[in-house]
Amino acid sequence: MRRKILAVSLVMAGMLILFNAANKPAQASGPAVRAEMVSPDMARFIAGDADESILPPSFALLKKPAPAGPLPSSWKVKVDFKSSAQEYEAQIKTEPGTSLYGTGETAGPLLRNGRATETWNSDTPSYGERNKHLYQSHPWVLALRPDGSAYGVLADTTFRCEINLKNGISFRTAGKPFPVYVIDAGSPQAVLMKLAELTGYMSLPPLWSLGYHQCRWSYYPDSRVREVADEFRSRNIPCDVIWLDIHYMDGYRIFSFDPKRFPDPKAVNKYLHDKGFKSVWMIDPGVKKEKGYFVYDQGSAGSHWVQDKQGAEFNGRVWPGPCAFPDFTRPETRVWWSGLYRDFLAAGIDGVWNDMNEPSVFNTLTRTMPVSNLHRGGGDLPPGDHALYHNVYGMLMARSTREGVMKYKPDNRPFVLTRSNFMGGQRYAATWTGDNVASWDHLKYSVTMVLNMGMSGQPFAGPDIGGFSGKGTPQMFGRWIGVGAFFPFSRGHAAQGNIDKEPWAFGPEIEKASRTALERRYRLLPYYYTLFREASLTGLPVMRPLFFADPADPKLRDEYEAFLIGSDMMVVAQLSEKADHQHALPKGVWRPFTLAGENPAKDPYQPELRIRAGAIIPLGRVVQNTTQKSLEPLTLLVSLDKDGKARGTLYEDAGDGWAYQKGEYLLTTYSALRKDGKVVVVVEKSEGAMPRPARKLTVELVTDKGVLKAEGGESAAITVELKD
Repeated sequence: MRRKILAVSLVMAGMLILFNAANKPAQASGPAVRAEMVSPDMARFIAGDADESILPPSFALLKKPAPAGPLPSSWKVKVDFKSSAQEYEAQIKTEPGTSLYGTGETAGPLLRNGRATETWNSDTPSYGERNKHLYQSHPWVLALRPDGSAYGVLADTTFRCEINLKNGISFRTAGKPFPVYVIDAGSPQAVLMKLAELTGYMSLPPLWSLGYHQCRWSYYPDSRVREVADEFRSRNIPCDVIWLDIHYMDGYRIFSFDPKRFPDPKAVNKYLHDKGFKSVWMIDPGVKKEKGYFVYDQGSAGSHWVQDKQGAEFNGRVWPGPCAFPDFTRPETRVWWSGLYRDFLAAGIDGVWNDMNEPSVFNTLTRTMPVSNLHRGGGDLPPGDHALYHNVYGMLMARSTREGVMKYKPDNRPFVLTRSNFMGGQRYAATWTGDNVASWDHLKYSVTMVLNMGMSGQPFAGPDIGGFSGKGTPQMFGRWIGVGAFFPFSRGHAAQGNIDKEPWAFGPEIEKASRTALERRYRLLPYYYTLFREASLTGLPVMRPLFFADPADPKLRDEYEAFLIGSDMMVVAQLSEKADHQHALPKGVWRPFTLAGENPAKDPYQPELRIRAGAIIPLGRVVQNTTQKSLEPLTLLVSLDKDGKARGTLYEDAGDGWAYQKGEYLLTTYSALRKDGKVVVVVEKSEGAMPRPARKLTVELVTDKGVLKAEGGESAAITVELKD
């Protein structure tokens, strides 16, 4: 049954505007509120007059939590609702001094107080703070009280929704009721762990996806791909992945290869594999409308296309010209789409990049499908118009892609990157922050966006290092790759017609800086892999805001040029051209350390790194890619706390495949203790069935006066002699 949507729309300057310029809230008396607990630290609210039997499906939640009793009188965070024929609004009052974060993919400062965003996935090249909506939608706010306790608020709606943080927290959409979930779990870390229970966990990615990635729109023909790979290896610059953008395709037809530019894609991938590279190839949702083209013919025969409001096949222009678009709400369409990956992946492709899946449509005023388009649904998804399904179109595409990759590469962990996604989409794909710009502002945005994505449930994210559009300067690129080496997803990228932006493209000085930056990342890969495993089990972000170290310290709440990797490492960067930012750093002891012979005091491109007192960080050696053995030797970076103690963990498995789910892994806890002028480092405990390798172990004890070293094996204690 066709669904009618109650919306107020204005067409102004070719843009579809949902809310009026005055930004007024709904003018109606608030209905009664139904509230219930769904766990000891999570409550569910909905307007008392809402008919829950006709609510749209939830995409953010893994499943609807069962009621667990009435809301206690002590529950602090309350939700009020206002509604009218045109609008539906949920409001949450915040106490003075509350700091607000999250809201997903948003350009601008880390602290979101006073800002308004909209959930409406949009192809937004060269975006900035002026853009209220970008490529992804996360109707979620993380609130940090003055005392350091935290809570989170999730509006469970896929409709276009304004998130207004100018006076408390407000979610406002067009006439459709939705439930609101409030998580009040103490610390911000605890809130995010409960959010992951609600919306799902990312899966443990393959180790190679944590290396450095090199991309361009586009590397072609195939000889250029080989040339780029050879340059990385001949220059000894670490890299794991080369990406292929749309120019590998035959006339931009997805699932095809240009017979002249890429006559033998299998040979290209073998060449890359032989040199220790993986490859990721792009697939867009727009299918060229052309009889005789196998994807279009199959899609038409299976009635797989999104329809217009009259029930006819919808066509919109993208790269190939007129295109049809798969209706991913249909189970049959998702199965068909997944099946298209069989022959595609047989060419030796390792990962898939889903782009343009907001979906982007070039020849409409809104640059996407009309909201009146029809999705037919099926299974647990009802029929509905595009207003209902727009924000989850990319998420459903990523899910279908992931299912295809898992079906046809069953022995490997899938890697899928998507531009468009929705709350909970970490279950299916990693992401990046879209078509950014080579500017100092965007260098800053790249940090704040990844931090807020992590606080919105997506641990695996990063920007286009160096800026997608615009040339930038050598100094900017050097600074960007210096900090970009520490993003969870670390990929350089550049637009068609732009200057070259490979690490060597800016001359010897920046090449050296890039090499140093990436050598630092590769030494840290054992720590990153351990953190990604933690993220897959807990939902905690890999890259964390500095206030996680001390949520009650107000000075840390808008600091973004310094941030945390895990709980034990701090990155202190300079993101402005003058490099004069005065950082607000947490209390306590955080000792500086180096990894690749760098000197951040003299090298403007390398952020300073610090280790928390009481931590042990595992390090590998410098390798050129993850097919090489990194942990021979294994290095433990140790920093003692005031009691002379330190602890840390290292997670290891095969780096790919599924044996770890059957116990084939090794999780080691190391501890250090100072006693009688010595520091003794031991294996405190271990878990998992993977045999412990016979390897050399180096301990580097970071002190206030320098670094002390000792070597040995893991089977016995290693002693570091302290100097007077």
